[in-house]
Amino acid sequence: MATEFEDGFPAEKLFDQGYSYTYDDVIFLPHYIDFPTDAVNLSTKLSRNVPLSIPWVSSPMDTVTESHMASAMAALGGIGIIHSNVTPSEQADMIRSVKSRRVPILSSPVFKAPDSRIVDEFDSNDVPFVLETKLLGYIARSDWLGLKDKEVKLGEIMRTDANVCVPWDYDLGQIDEKLKKEGRDFVVVEKEGGEVVDALTKEEVDRVKGYPKLEKGTVGSDGRWMVGAAIGTRESDKERLEQLVKAGVDVIVLDSSQGNSVYQVEMIKYVKRTYPELDVIGGNVVTMSQAQNLIKAGVDGLRVGMGSGSICTTQEVCAVGRGQATAVYKVSSIAAQSGIPVIADGGISFSGHIVKALVLGASTVMMGSFLAGSTEAPGAYDYDEKKKCRVKKYRGMGSLEAMAKGSDQRYLGDTAKLKIAQGVVGAVADKGSVLKLVPYTMQAVKQGFQDLGASSLQSAHDLLRSKTLRLEVRMAFLILLVRTSAAQVEGGVHGLTSHEKKAF
Repeated sequence: MATEFEDGFPAEKLFDQGYSYTYDDVIFLPHYIDFPTDAVNLSTKLSRNVPLSIPWVSSPMDTVTESHMASAMAALGGIGIIHSNVTPSEQADMIRSVKSRRVPILSSPVFKAPDSRIVDEFDSNDVPFVLETKLLGYIARSDWLGLKDKEVKLGEIMRTDANVCVPWDYDLGQIDEKLKKEGRDFVVVEKEGGEVVDALTKEEVDRVKGYPKLEKGTVGSDGRWMVGAAIGTRESDKERLEQLVKAGVDVIVLDSSQGNSVYQVEMIKYVKRTYPELDVIGGNVVTMSQAQNLIKAGVDGLRVGMGSGSICTTQEVCAVGRGQATAVYKVSSIAAQSGIPVIADGGISFSGHIVKALVLGASTVMMGSFLAGSTEAPGAYDYDEKKKCRVKKYRGMGSLEAMAKGSDQRYLGDTAKLKIAQGVVGAVADKGSVLKLVPYTMQAVKQGFQDLGASSLQSAHDLLRSKTLRLEVRMAFLILLVRTSAAQVEGGVHGLTSHEKKAF
């Protein structure tokens, strides 16, 4: 449709005024609708060679993404990036765990040797499975709870049943069919060669069946779910990278709060030289010049954001960063010229923020606090008496607690004698399963795209760059005419049920 009125501002004009805008500062004006919501296609790319069905990435934080979250993200059509705040072998094991299943359920079965005993071995809710390197049998809960002789060895009372096992690549429907057909309460998932992966109960399968239907998910050329991993830029990370590649990692994220450094440039070149088929994502960056340096070094994707996360205090402590809307638009503008996908990392609290990030040029959005507190996030639930709800711990990787486990190198502070926090430790409310949260949120995003007249990410980007889509500023006033009040909120701690703030 021809533009008859100069309503609002084109993005180029709005973001060239020197203001640091965050998502809440700007609003898109509606455009023309000529397609239904279901026609919106949000398939995209995480990096040059990693396609996704939905533009959703879970953040490499130790209270957000481990095997369970990464499996769920892959099942939904997105991808999880497993954090590096563990040993290289532990991180590689998490990669293998994701690659060795096709159902987004991770239980915690108890695996023991045949000569183990019942006494002090098992919680009343556990069902022990007996194995050496392969499954030998299992002990039903009803069997061992009623035992009088608590000194008996498991190998003497175990049940053997070869039909209890299913291949690793069975999907939810196939497992459900086997449970129903054979009247079982659980099945054991095996890799090739008989190595046990997990045990899935009927209760868990029924729970997942109650969520929106899962499609194929994010599957690589090897027929397995795709998963990414974070590494740093130190010499020791080259050894970590080798283990991750052997485990089957599909994409690497160089995890740094400020990615425009000689350390990251050298690591990008090393990764591309050593593993030319492996995509590497650089960052974090918020300016065009930062982005251009990493593009020249050879990155396959860029991660955008500095200090905009809900548990991040980088902007308060270091006085550097940028409002996330401005950062995403500026970096995407330069990245698009080289065909480099952009990940909008941080500042996401609502579905509308996702719409804004994607339309402003991002190919995907990376979630931390939005996913923290979910069933699939690491950690156990506590009960908040004041808020009257279940909560899970959520901490910034720049918090002193996380840095004590090794994340300080993300802030180039691992060699410093004095540790200065750039994040806090807090708690977030229970969000339920991401298998429900993500599909409903994505439906809201599709409705936002429909209101904008964009049936895909590419069409949204084209409408923005052609100046067809227009924006306006929402805030009532500017502070110092440079940084909006919303940007100041985004730059500090926000969105938590509680938090503890330690500077050093």
